[in-house]
Amino acid sequence: MTAIRSVVLGCGSYLPERVLTNAELAARIDTSDDWIVQRTGIRERHIAADDEFTSHLAIKAAQAALADAGIDAQSIDLIVLATSTPDNTFPATAVAVQHALGINHGVAFDLQAVCSGFVFALTTADNFLRAGTHKRALVIGAETFSRILDWNDRGTCVLFGDGAGAVVLEAQPHAGTTADRGVLTTHLRSDGRHKAKLFVDGGPGSTKTVGHLRMEGREVFKHAVGMITDVIVDAFNATGFTAEDITWFIPHQANKRIIDASAHKLHIAPQKVVLTVDKHGNTSAASIPLALAVAVKDGRVKKGDLVLFEAMGGGFTWGSALVRW
Repeated sequence: MTAIRSVVLGCGSYLPERVLTNAELAARIDTSDDWIVQRTGIRERHIAADDEFTSHLAIKAAQAALADAGIDAQSIDLIVLATSTPDNTFPATAVAVQHALGINHGVAFDLQAVCSGFVFALTTADNFLRAGTHKRALVIGAETFSRILDWNDRGTCVLFGDGAGAVVLEAQPHAGTTADRGVLTTHLRSDGRHKAKLFVDGGPGSTKTVGHLRMEGREVFKHAVGMITDVIVDAFNATGFTAEDITWFIPHQANKRIIDASAHKLHIAPQKVVLTVDKHGNTSAASIPLALAVAVKDGRVKKGDLVLFEAMGGGFTWGSALVRW
């Protein structure tokens, strides 16, 4: 038996130059470095410049991923960009990336699943590649969440940052076993009953405005651990792997307490968890590929490693992906 697998050829990332520390936030609003670190694990985050759009971040991450893969942009025939903060209502930010890379063939589109966006985009690209309709894909998570924050709301403005990460996938024939390289299994969920717990209070079809992010923090925390573990158990059941088999756990970087609680519940050893939330904050769809790029660059993630991704976002949406590097 043979199977087509979506193998990661390279990854890249980009963070805006401006760093916003907890101390700076404490000078503006009623909060403190201790309060933020204790509740979230976040110490700083990056903020896009006024003339720096989501597409600009995505383009730089994509260029870095292509360079890491050592391939020409012209070989890409699919771009899936996960974002909740597009440059425009339309067209898709993905087509701006496509144009900037000099690509005028194939297909490029945005995908919206908030913080779960990268896992949803990875799953979507994987399905295209395994179907045989496309050969090489760029999967990007890019966000400028600083643009939709209420900077007077200390419960949300301290949490989020801007950034972008990307991976290059290639369809390759493999044996069809769990020893294959590439995406081995993905599991996605959504449940609209939870919309009011995490949403943006605006949009072109309702208020005709962009709106601001609103969140019921305790409610999100309460649901997060259970939902995250649910889709990871699905990944283990689909492959026969256990927490002991995982080389690296790269979760959505929303809150250190959620990450710690999830890893503990799943019996994933702390030393296997990749954490960047302290430096990046919550970058929504960009957080997983940003963390991945850090772990690849510093040599932790190596060929043959079993890497587990998971995320949960507004909607609620949540999902997991298990990838052999």
